[in-house]
Amino acid sequence: MNPALASTLQLVAVLFVLAVVYVPLGDYMARVFTGLRDLRPERWFYRAVRVDPKRQQTWSGYAAATLSFAFVSVVVLYLLQRLQGHLPMSGGKPGVTPAVAFNTAVSFVTNTNWQSYSPEAVMSNFSNMAGLAVQNFVSAAVGIAVAVALIRGLIARKGDGQIGNFWVDLTRSIFRILLPLALLVAVILLTQGVVQSFKSGWGFTNLDGSSGHAVVGPFASQEAIKELGTNGGGTYAANSAHPFENPTPLSNVVEILALLIIPVCLTRTYGTMVGDRRQGNTILGVMASLFAAIL
Repeated sequence: MNPALASTLQLVAVLFVLAVVYVPLGDYMARVFTGLRDLRPERWFYRAVRVDPKRQQTWSGYAAATLSFAFVSVVVLYLLQRLQGHLPMSGGKPGVTPAVAFNTAVSFVTNTNWQSYSPEAVMSNFSNMAGLAVQNFVSAAVGIAVAVALIRGLIARKGDGQIGNFWVDLTRSIFRILLPLALLVAVILLTQGVVQSFKSGWGFTNLDGSSGHAVVGPFASQEAIKELGTNGGGTYAANSAHPFENPTPLSNVVEILALLIIPVCLTRTYGTMVGDRRQGNTILGVMASLFAAIL
């Protein structure tokens, strides 16, 4: 197929799917953050961490909870990397050096996801799963929670300054939005050949007789949330240009959709929550204009 035609078809497919899901997903996310009922797994989590889901927070309380969660996340992710060589599924890889571990911890917790290392050479499968993939979920959830808190602040009329509960918004973002979408995207990627394995890799012999090593791991699951949370930070240095992360034209379309679907639909969520969908359409129009200009 002509490359220009193939690129055009991919673009049309992306825009078509975004148009189809814009209203239902945007309104669904609005219901997630305005509903009063908690799911059973959410209630279990609240009890485990001793959080009262009915308690509202002011902007200062919400900010303190957000920053406290970020601080603990940085410490835990830093320690996990430093102790990598002593943890399961290390694949013989030693602990990450202090500077790289600190940079990575701060980077992934803040959703910056700057990688100053080659992932396949430095990170173990356990670090990818229990550390980086977890932060791909929670850092994206924090971003959604803060956006929702901002929306509530714009529409607050009580005068008491209450804008919700950070722990509830964080939990609902993960359980009701990110986990279901990540599962769907991961399954689609698996059908396209994206790698998902608990092995660390295997050795092989090149045509010239030299030896090589192929690195594999539970990468389809991490790829899904990497894209959905607009995180970056892939399991290979080449990220989604690597065929183990993005092997086919369909997987490429799915990953582009995963990048765009939540930010685009959040404009509908905003319009629905403030009671004036024209405002959401205005924001979407600005985003679409910037996208078109860059494209």
